[in-house]
Amino acid sequence: MKVRFATLAVLLLFCLGVLASTPETTIKVVVKNQYDKPVENAAVILDFLGSHQVMKLGKRKPIHWEVKTNQQGIAHFPPVPEGTVQLQVITKQYQTYGKKLDVEGDEKTLDITLNPPEKQYSAHPPLKPADAPKEP
Repeated sequence: MKVRFATLAVLLLFCLGVLASTPETTIKVVVKNQYDKPVENAAVILDFLGSHQVMKLGKRKPIHWEVKTNQQGIAHFPPVPEGTVQLQVITKQYQTYGKKLDVEGDEKTLDITLNPPEKQYSAHPPLKPADAPKEP
């Protein structure tokens, strides 16, 4: 029984050591429009998708943040483990931006340019006007 407990304790300390030694990256997102002007109050969503090093008892540790850009169009995130992240920028005035990115190093600045919405179109032909009612 003592051997199993000691083995479990060593395994737990090893896992904690792996988690503690995982390199992290601080991410800053700068959001601008097509005229190079900052876009404030845009929702910036960051999801950590994976790395082989980030495990929590055999399961991936979910990391998800949602922040808004400030008046300068900047959003800051706390450090995330190095690996793949999915970034989305959403605001009503512009097209939604989304991309998967690999992050590494101490800091990463992502410059995002949002485009205005495109005109909506339909795959169906326009409707014909209704015929005038027939007189009896």
